[in-house]
Amino acid sequence: MFVDSHCHLDLIENTTPEQLLAAAKQNQVTHCLCVAIDLAHFPTLCALAERTDNVFISVGVHPNVEQSEEEPDVLTLVKLAAHPKVIAIGETGLDYYRSTGNLAWQHERFCTHIEAAKQTAKPLIIHTREAAADTIRLLREEHAGEVGGVMHCFVEDWETAAQALDLGFYISFSGIVTFKNATALQAVAQRVPLDRLLIETDSPYLAPVPYRGKTNQPAYVKHVAEFLAKLRGESLETLAAATTANFFRLFKHAV
Repeated sequence: MFVDSHCHLDLIENTTPEQLLAAAKQNQVTHCLCVAIDLAHFPTLCALAERTDNVFISVGVHPNVEQSEEEPDVLTLVKLAAHPKVIAIGETGLDYYRSTGNLAWQHERFCTHIEAAKQTAKPLIIHTREAAADTIRLLREEHAGEVGGVMHCFVEDWETAAQALDLGFYISFSGIVTFKNATALQAVAQRVPLDRLLIETDSPYLAPVPYRGKTNQPAYVKHVAEFLAKLRGESLETLAAATTANFFRLFKHAV
C-alpha cells in the first residue's frame, strides 16, 4: 500500500534491516528505496538488496561528504549503476548549510551525477539545502530533465517546487511536513499535483509526528501519508495508491 521512497536502512542502529522490514510490512509498507550516501558502503547496500526482494538501492555520493580518494567519476557511477537493484543515481545535489567556503567541487560532483544519470537512464535523487536557486540552475544547464528524478525531503517554497515540476521532477515529503511549525511547507504540499507526489522517511532521521525526536524507520512512512491525505482532503487509499504508482513510474527499473 505504501512505498518509502527514501530511507537509509544501513544507518539505523540497534536493529537489523530484517527487523525494520518486518515492521514496515506490518504497516503496509511494501517497498523501500535505500539510498546511498557514499561509495564505501555501496557493497553493504548491494548485499542488502540482493537478499531482500522489496528493497531497491541507489548509487551516489552525498554533497556533504567531503572530497576524498573515493570521489566519484562518471565511469565509476555508470559501472556501479549496472547492478540490477540500482534504480537511481544519488543522493546528489547541493548543500550550503553544512558545507561552506568554495563549493566548486560540490557543483562538479553534482554535474558528474547528472551525467551518469543520463548515461544510465536512471533518475536522480536530489538533496538541496539552502541552495535551491543553484540546484535548479544546474539541473537546467545539465539537461537533467532528460532523466528526471525526485526532489527528496522537500522543504523549499512553491516557486522552487514549480520549477522542479516543470523539469519533470517529482516532489517527496518526509516527516517534516507533519511538524506543527511547517505551515509554509504544508501549503506547498497542498499544491503539488497528486501524480507527482512521493512520500518518504529519510530514516533514521526526521521521524514524523507522533514519533518526532525518535529514531525514524520505514514503517513510519504511513504517518506521512496519513497526514498528507488529511491535509490535501484526499482519502488515505487514494494517496497511497497514487504515491505507490508514482514511485514505480519514476523508478521504472524497480522490478
